[in-house]
Amino acid sequence: MTDFPKGLMISAPASGTGKTTVMLGLLRALAEDGLAVQPFKSGPDYIDPAFHFAAAKRPSFNLDTWAMDAPLLDAVAGQATGAEICIGEGSMGLFDGVATRGQTGFGSSAETAKRMSWPVVLVIDVGGQAQSAAATALGFKSYDPEVPFAGVILNRVASPRHERLTRLGMERAGVKVLGALPRRGDLALPERHLGLIQAVEHPDLEAAIAGYATFLREHVDLEALKSAAMGAAAPAPNRLPKPPAQRIALARDAAFSFTYPHLLTGWRAAGAEILPFSPLADEAPAQDADLVWLPGGYPELHGGTLAAAETFRAGLRKHAETRPVHGECGGYMALGDALIDKEGNRHQMAGLLGLVTSYEKRKFHLGYRRAELQAPMPGFATGAALRGHEFHYSTILDEPDAPLAHVMDADGNPVPETGSIKGHVTGTFFHLITGEGA
Repeated sequence: MTDFPKGLMISAPASGTGKTTVMLGLLRALAEDGLAVQPFKSGPDYIDPAFHFAAAKRPSFNLDTWAMDAPLLDAVAGQATGAEICIGEGSMGLFDGVATRGQTGFGSSAETAKRMSWPVVLVIDVGGQAQSAAATALGFKSYDPEVPFAGVILNRVASPRHERLTRLGMERAGVKVLGALPRRGDLALPERHLGLIQAVEHPDLEAAIAGYATFLREHVDLEALKSAAMGAAAPAPNRLPKPPAQRIALARDAAFSFTYPHLLTGWRAAGAEILPFSPLADEAPAQDADLVWLPGGYPELHGGTLAAAETFRAGLRKHAETRPVHGECGGYMALGDALIDKEGNRHQMAGLLGLVTSYEKRKFHLGYRRAELQAPMPGFATGAALRGHEFHYSTILDEPDAPLAHVMDADGNPVPETGSIKGHVTGTFFHLITGEGA
């Protein structure tokens, strides 16, 4: 047995309450205090971890009780080795999950907090109420007594009187107030159709995070937060995902940026060599790579650039003649015949698959995915069961190739986006998290 560092779970009653701002400010403030801070994200979000890295200067990892089994959860949590405190950020509301149980749970942040013994810090938007906010806090504190609860941070406080009244309600309910943040309109992070913009696209991310840290220091009891952190003994980390090849050419730029960090960590730990290249810079994948992997991202914002990247496309086609190529979500679309952007412009893609996708008529696709492979893909044989997450707005106009998998949502309902296979080329709309029993 080994002890994981003590930690806290930053959560909220719902999305949009300001927990990401609190998370980033807290990560930076604790790091400025000289602590080695390990960030985590509860659930499948793949945008927030890049912001966590910018704030804490340590890679952030996803902990997902629906997709991950116990050994993988332990292995991912084990990436906190060398840290002095862990800070996890929840997804949606604290108890929000899916209807059908996954590998270890339903995917809620409460499950992650319970498993890691991290007390919850609940960020509550108290706009439009005062003492009544205590009823919300008390409900969350008592809903599942097994979930450790540290207290609340009041957000969007309108005035000293508003704070005083809200604190009175919390005191009556027996809920500890760890901070009160005044209402400020300049704290919101910029967003686009998939939520936050990418961290690399923020016009001045370092200044923003430094400002969040200063704001937290002025209005939150950091010493009380440090004292509230707890943790539990857990099995030594023993199982990160195995690499699908020895030498992996990985597309990495603003168009292709979404790969779950535990995958790359596992691949490297097993001795695989990751060879990054940039399609946007018209770079071809390494000629001696065993596998080309195109992650998700925002190819729809760079359709013209990708269509003009002849060196990239020629190198990709040459590789696919004899060796595997795989794409996820945006990477899958880039492997197709064409991508139509939101203005209706058609951009020629790699043409390795017949897939044609469009953003002109947007359709929201969101949720966990369980896939049973009907053909092999890199790292997995026919019949393997995979778990992942899908999050995009594209619409399929044409998908003529053979289906790669039978795909279901978290509750076992069929999903029409089956992925494709043609020769050595495969693609899926979901982002791989793990294979079952892998």
